[in-house]
Amino acid sequence: MRDFSNSTAVVTGAASGMGYAFVERFAAEGMNVVLADIEADALKAAVTRLEQEERSVVGIEVNTMQRESIESLRDQAIERFGNIHVLCNNAGVTSSEDGGARNLWEIPRSTWDWVLGVNFYGVLYGIQTFLPHMVEHGEPGHVVNTSSVGGIVAGSGAYSVSKHGVLSLSEGLYLDLRASDSNVSASVLCPGLVNTNLINAERNRPDQFGGPAEPADEGFVAEMNWQDAMDPSNVASLVWDAIVNDTFYILPHPGFDEIVKDRVDRILSRGVPAQLDFADLARRREAGELV
Repeated sequence: MRDFSNSTAVVTGAASGMGYAFVERFAAEGMNVVLADIEADALKAAVTRLEQEERSVVGIEVNTMQRESIESLRDQAIERFGNIHVLCNNAGVTSSEDGGARNLWEIPRSTWDWVLGVNFYGVLYGIQTFLPHMVEHGEPGHVVNTSSVGGIVAGSGAYSVSKHGVLSLSEGLYLDLRASDSNVSASVLCPGLVNTNLINAERNRPDQFGGPAEPADEGFVAEMNWQDAMDPSNVASLVWDAIVNDTFYILPHPGFDEIVKDRVDRILSRGVPAQLDFADLARRREAGELV
């Protein structure tokens, strides 16, 4: 077990949802935490709440689609707290034009560019920007990249493509770090439904990629079985355990082992791809078919 108390963490997508839960847990463990987010007002409110609890935090506005913004985040974080030890590439988005709303070939290029820009390239830029520093300073470090169960099983268009990319990127990162006998390790987080505002991510969609959109359709939201959604604080606890125990795959939801096994079985049997179905997962869990 590794000790990260009195160390520093950087979390993207930190103003709400899972990112904020990570921040709360890290701060409670005695870490300095840099909150990075594109939503200035939400970021300011999050930092204020934590400062009232006398946590050692700072908020930095960042656009993870822009490498220069990530580089500025690194520089400001180091200037404030010194060496960075934990990096959570957590910022993510989804689109109403995704998730079965349109066929893959019908999804506009602007949606592809936005979703992959945040979900995949934001993670890549984080790795490229922070890893040289984290490796060079020689102290124990850890990177957590947020993928999704949608990165394991198809069914969410550009979102699944981006998250599958994060899964593969994270696996390659882990192997490279091990091969180089690095002081830094890595994990990949593959959650299912979590009680966050991801479904309304288009509130932050830039104008050059189509601009902000209305909240998600209530019917679509109902179909997602949000009553099955996991609390972000529970995910944060699993992430913390993975960091201190150096666990690579983080599958927080019951039944996800079966999803992984089913995917492998379909590949080995030369079968057809599975499709992610949260309603079916909920039914099978209630029936006791999933542990």
